[in-house]
Amino acid sequence: MSRSKTLTVIALAGLTGPAFAGCASDAEIAAFVADVAAKTPTKALSAGGSIEDARCTQAKLAKAIEPVLGPVVGYKVGLTSKPVQERFGLTEPVQGVLYGGGLVPSGASVPAAFGAIPLYEADLILVVGSDSINGATTIEEALAHISAIRPFMELPDLTLAQGEPITGVTLTAMGVAPRMGVMGDDIPVEDTASLHTALAEMTVTMTDGAGNVVSEAPGAAVMGHPVNSVLWLMSKGIALKQGDLISVGAFGPLVPTANANGGATLTYTGLPGDPSISVTFTE
Repeated sequence: MSRSKTLTVIALAGLTGPAFAGCASDAEIAAFVADVAAKTPTKALSAGGSIEDARCTQAKLAKAIEPVLGPVVGYKVGLTSKPVQERFGLTEPVQGVLYGGGLVPSGASVPAAFGAIPLYEADLILVVGSDSINGATTIEEALAHISAIRPFMELPDLTLAQGEPITGVTLTAMGVAPRMGVMGDDIPVEDTASLHTALAEMTVTMTDGAGNVVSEAPGAAVMGHPVNSVLWLMSKGIALKQGDLISVGAFGPLVPTANANGGATLTYTGLPGDPSISVTFTE
């Protein structure tokens, strides 16, 4: 089963009749996709609906938007900190999808206006090494089925026009604002015990093109431990597959690319080799 079809099955399972009231229509999906392709601020999907409606919309959108953003290659978790969740009236994170068409290597040059509302933030990717991860219930068990860690600077596009509601529902409906991302080389998972500690205790630092510190946070800033994002996704019914990329969530604030002074560098002090990745934002 393809990942897009899996998303649809998850979204529709157990939903009937009125539960679909806020699921976006085909026309609404088509208008949203056209605006994303044109990098034009657009209308929120499923505004006023439920999280179930938003998941239904996300599943429909994931298939429709592939010609613009590429195939679904994994999942992402957003709003991972309690203060941010409270700001949105939520009690848990939101789930989205990761597309392959906008993933670029470290050192790449990317237009500063890569989307309607282009942003950048510190993140991290975990690469699923085995379908057996779906039986994991602890961080240690999950790590045993993660093949690699990959430095990742997400380049999301908030997309929504001024005045449109930005809520847990509308963020979920759009897939948590995916667009692009900068990836580093894989760090193989070999010694799971030491890596368990390193992921929680590392310092994740983002600097802009002028060398100014934009954000700095410990690994534990994401749900107490980055691997908890994987466990949370599975608790929501996501069946992970070997090769899936999991964007664990932000280690700092979303920052407009217009404020990046021409680029950004992300460093993970405490991970093996203290890896860093960078991007140049072009006019």
